[in-house]
Amino acid sequence: MNIGIHLPILAIAVPLLGAFALPIFAKVHKRLRDMWAAAVGAFTCAMVIALAIQVLSTGVVVYTLGAASPTQAVTQGGFPIRIVLTVDGMSAFMGLISALVGLASLIYAFQFLKEDQGKTLAMTLFFLLWAGMLGMEYTGDMFNFFVFLEVTSIAACALIGYRTWESRPAEAAFKTMALYTLGGLLVLLAVAILYGQYGALNIAYLSSRIRGSQLDKIALGLLLGGLLMKAGAVPAHMWAPDAYGEAPAQAAMVLVANTQASLYGLWRVLFTLFGGALAAPAVGWLVVSLGTLTLLVAVLMAILQRDLGRLIAYGAVSQIGYMLLGVGVGLVALASRPDFGLVAMQGGIFHMLNDAATVGLLMLAAGVVRRATGTKDLTALGGLGHDLKWTGGFFFLGALALAGVPPFNGFASKLLIYESSFRLSPLLTAIGVLGSILLLAVFARAFQGVFLGPRLRAAQSPPVGMLVAMGLLAAVILAMGLAPGFFVEHLVTPAARALWEGRDLYLAAVLGG
Repeated sequence: MNIGIHLPILAIAVPLLGAFALPIFAKVHKRLRDMWAAAVGAFTCAMVIALAIQVLSTGVVVYTLGAASPTQAVTQGGFPIRIVLTVDGMSAFMGLISALVGLASLIYAFQFLKEDQGKTLAMTLFFLLWAGMLGMEYTGDMFNFFVFLEVTSIAACALIGYRTWESRPAEAAFKTMALYTLGGLLVLLAVAILYGQYGALNIAYLSSRIRGSQLDKIALGLLLGGLLMKAGAVPAHMWAPDAYGEAPAQAAMVLVANTQASLYGLWRVLFTLFGGALAAPAVGWLVVSLGTLTLLVAVLMAILQRDLGRLIAYGAVSQIGYMLLGVGVGLVALASRPDFGLVAMQGGIFHMLNDAATVGLLMLAAGVVRRATGTKDLTALGGLGHDLKWTGGFFFLGALALAGVPPFNGFASKLLIYESSFRLSPLLTAIGVLGSILLLAVFARAFQGVFLGPRLRAAQSPPVGMLVAMGLLAAVILAMGLAPGFFVEHLVTPAARALWEGRDLYLAAVLGG
């Protein structure tokens, strides 16, 4: 069997199989469970990387389930009649983000999670969430996008609230579940409207038929509302600080990547599904407005936090605003396609990768602090840098990168966003810069309060595996900060062009012609 042909489905099926088989191996022996988890994680990352290389080398990859030739979409009169996975530059880029976050989370979890506190359950839910994220990013079918969206919702809520011996995680999980349920219902209603009109669910086929009717606009509004809610954009952000702040550290960083998968769904809807009908810039301005509102509100709320986890969580929400701002500027400029529109897209998409690594590093560092001291209360912490030197260094690096301080990776993506948004409106750039300045002040205060000053309590150094996970993310941050041109050229630009000007290629790959 030529395994290269089946990369898209293997990248989804392997972690799904891993999730269902993990409890069985745990019953046999805990070491066997860990070996199985490591093998599944390594194989999944290998499949995702190999698929990304294939897409970047040859173009859009189409995989048809149940067909004699899975590499070709099966159509009847131009109508796709089977479930199709469609992976273009943007899908492949998102898969790499999921792989990076998943790998770091898995390495960290082996030594962070405790056996008597649901380690097997947490790792099972992680693999289920990982499979759902990859499914959202690779599917070419709107109903299956909804199915994978719900898979991620169930797994995410369970990961947040499985620690039933504590009260706050359960409360955060319930709040998240309520918002996720509402968002999923909006997406399902939109899918039903599109199916009722066109009798199809394939994204490429629907895109070729949508012309902007009143029902199309209603479906678009429902998809916008549902996906922005799942992504944690203001004003539907209230679940995110609770979820990120209360989830275990290794789960919180995957939840951030999960919100980015929802953002990917939004980009796919706006640029591919409705790309042939969105001539007016009104939707783009809506996305830009929500982006600026999100980054400002989140940063201002971060100033008020006394809990390290919630402070980082609001920092993570603020970065969603920068992504919305960058891609929103590109959406406004989509009709006339000026050069700065593509630059804006590059900045917003690059920031998704930067955010996954940077926020992930900060959350893992906060997990070390909680594990060593039993608290994340900033008023009860101090002087931990004496005992947690590596963790303090990783936190400092992540804080500088999140605030966009040169020469770290956050600066590279934010500079592209600032440059392009200035061409649309200087006020947008001013708001973005102000948000970064405030964020730097917030995290400088947090670093000083947690790691500097006299030692208030002794802290034991974390196990090597947790340091390795943080080191992996730190290496990615430094690499993208010191050589941003390489990543922009080879990863970000193909992803941006897949949305900016790749709709015709996407449709042709699935429908032919």
